[in-house]
Amino acid sequence: MGQNLCGDTNRTSFETGTKRSQASDVAIELPTGAGKTLVGGLIGEYWRRKYGERVAYLCPTRQLARQTAAKFDEYGIPNVLLVNRVKTWNPAHQARYEAGEVVAVSVYSHVFNSNPAIDNAGMLVLDDAHAAEGYVASPWSLSISRKTEESAYLDVLSALKPALDPLVDTRLRAPEREGMSSYVYLASPIGVAEQSLPLEQAVAAAAHGSKLSTDAFHAWKLLQGRLDRCLIFVSYGQILIRPLIAPTAQHHAFNSPARRVYMSATLGDGGELERSFGRRKIERIPVPKGWESRGTGRRFFLFPELTDDLAISPERVPAFVSKVVSSAGRAVVLTPDTRTAETFAKECLPKAFPVVKASDVEDNLTTFTAMDEAALLLTNRYDGIDLPGDDCRLVVLAGLPARGDLQERFLHESLGALEVLQERIRARIVQGSGRATRSNKDWAAVMVLGRSLTSYLSGPDVQTALHPEVHAEVEFGRANSLGAPSSEMLDNLAVFRRHEQDWAAVDAHIAAQRDQYTRTVAPSARELHNAARHEVAVWEALWNNQWDWALTAVQRVLDQLKGERTPQRYAALWNYLGYSIAERLAQQSGDSSHRDTGARYYRELQRKAQTSSFLADIASLSDRAHAPVPSDLDPIDEAAMLAVIARTELHHPDRFEQTLTEARAGLAGSEYRAYEAGLVHLGTFAGASESYGNDDDANPASPDAVWIFDDARWITWEAKSEATSTGEIGPDSVRQAQGHLRYTESERKASAPSGSIALLISPKPKIMDAARMLANDQTYLVRPSTVLEVLDRLIRSWRTARARTITVLGTTELADIFRGEQALPSQWLPLLESTPIGEHL
Repeated sequence: MGQNLCGDTNRTSFETGTKRSQASDVAIELPTGAGKTLVGGLIGEYWRRKYGERVAYLCPTRQLARQTAAKFDEYGIPNVLLVNRVKTWNPAHQARYEAGEVVAVSVYSHVFNSNPAIDNAGMLVLDDAHAAEGYVASPWSLSISRKTEESAYLDVLSALKPALDPLVDTRLRAPEREGMSSYVYLASPIGVAEQSLPLEQAVAAAAHGSKLSTDAFHAWKLLQGRLDRCLIFVSYGQILIRPLIAPTAQHHAFNSPARRVYMSATLGDGGELERSFGRRKIERIPVPKGWESRGTGRRFFLFPELTDDLAISPERVPAFVSKVVSSAGRAVVLTPDTRTAETFAKECLPKAFPVVKASDVEDNLTTFTAMDEAALLLTNRYDGIDLPGDDCRLVVLAGLPARGDLQERFLHESLGALEVLQERIRARIVQGSGRATRSNKDWAAVMVLGRSLTSYLSGPDVQTALHPEVHAEVEFGRANSLGAPSSEMLDNLAVFRRHEQDWAAVDAHIAAQRDQYTRTVAPSARELHNAARHEVAVWEALWNNQWDWALTAVQRVLDQLKGERTPQRYAALWNYLGYSIAERLAQQSGDSSHRDTGARYYRELQRKAQTSSFLADIASLSDRAHAPVPSDLDPIDEAAMLAVIARTELHHPDRFEQTLTEARAGLAGSEYRAYEAGLVHLGTFAGASESYGNDDDANPASPDAVWIFDDARWITWEAKSEATSTGEIGPDSVRQAQGHLRYTESERKASAPSGSIALLISPKPKIMDAARMLANDQTYLVRPSTVLEVLDRLIRSWRTARARTITVLGTTELADIFRGEQALPSQWLPLLESTPIGEHL
């Protein structure tokens, strides 16, 4: 390599005199095809030559490390490859690295380890940083499998008993049966602290009795004496003990280098990188100007479950998938978990079709690429496999990629805090779909399977947060799958595979669409990014046994999660952690003010997580012993009763009767303006603090009615009152309805509270299966007769309350009246939520 590339006369951004030159942590975003490996290699080589320090370039896998070392050889960057077990390393190669004569190319696990082999670098260059959370957290992640370590699992479960809801504990001890739930529970942090000694003893006994896996045994070395500062996630098949954020500031091999450079094709905007690496602040060098409008190769997205015939007959989808895989010859199949992978292999692959697994290609991809027919079946691995050119022309994304370790599954499935995982999910989709398109000349089909992933990629917020090229490709694929027969999809796929002149016009159309799109920051990304540094500070303080500092940092986290687009359920988790830390401090110090602080956090937890299944499981013996007495009224019921009292205009007989007449006439009819006005009146009777309609008929994104119950719940309405009572509800209506919450968030510049819903009113008896596939979990179908039933309940309550003079009634007395008529929001909401569109057949 010539001196002009790395000598002092041509300095990198680290030597430009900017603030980034002094930053210990710098992230560089470079899209696929932009020469990321070359840039990272030159930065490392420059640093080595300039300062004579050791430089290590880390990759996620051995296969990528070998590929990187080969590239460095091409570029003239002196390097040695240090992978596999340390005792197999070439002593001469290791000595050259130790002397600072070459760059060491290695893997994350040789730094993130209880006994790191690379622990003296002056600079770390971390490739594919967006996918590193699992590698980084692994030294502090102690996983116990029921299947292979049953004795240890049951011993630890016994120690955890006071930290779990008694019903949960019973459920987890029951014999295994078909369809056993994989739900993830969070053990009470207070209970874990109170049981820390028996827990330590149970884990230590398992470790010393060789009852733990090798990885768990090594994790125990770092967790010993600190289990009370970890979160413990429990499912029927596994227990995971780990800190929410890896305490990397205390890991010498990672914290001691003067510089850490994070290389990534997708850095994100919501603080995911900081959380993954446990760093308070990582400076960013953004993607080069102009790259936002450039893509890498061409992907043709297929959504077979949206086609007319397969949406109606989902049992035919596996045969269709099998046919596509067989015609491709080689396919890479990316799944979020083992169960999905096994189901795919059993149902969607041709009979006797060869299956290649991750372990088969860890060192060399030719095991797969040399075969004429094979499926490379990978679980929770969306990076680190490059299959350019004819190596592979088909990628299958089967299932939403949000089922990593138990912590990730808890955040997604139990807590419902999808927002905090958005960057991770988007990165996996983008990186996974691009496994076979590594340069501008590459092209590959991408088949999307599973309702959750199909619905996710149909969301406008998700699409606009994607790279414009991927956005255009996804939308083109979705539009051409929706409503088309599967035979037409096969014809289009054949045109794509020929990749001749008849495809050129389509390609030009996608490129034109790309040029019209601008990537936008996802909702709540700003709040999550601002909170990340304080989240890291919380776990740094906990790991140092500084509980008072941790409590201060929790408040700073929650201060940042109070912005316009706050992720409510993630804020609920932090309120729970704040309550737990405050209670721990109250027990340690005897200071009652900490218990008052904990009570405040607990009340906020109840408000923000009231519709999350997580809240229902906070019933451990430990939590019951310390939690403040809950309010008699559900937060939404309390908000409604306060609003009813405040509606003084309806306390007057004439105004009340006039409003009732307009409401009943509108809701009993079908004319859309009167019906929408009736919904607004109904919201007023229901106790919404604000109930308003659509002032812009020309804007389909605007809801027909919006009910705001303070910060307890929002309800948006899309009324198809003039629709006939025959036929089916189509995808456009469903997409329109479920977009109303986002529209209202943008309009109000605030996040919808946890449990907010979008309602679609229609007399049509059926929903198209393609529309059902698009529906998210917040969208429900309501029949006009149900709306009238809710009105009747409310009017009976209002008449009784008015007879007793509303203004002299307190919220408790008023609630008793409404409760008697089943007219509290907590009573009529289940009626409106009885038909989730995604489950309606």
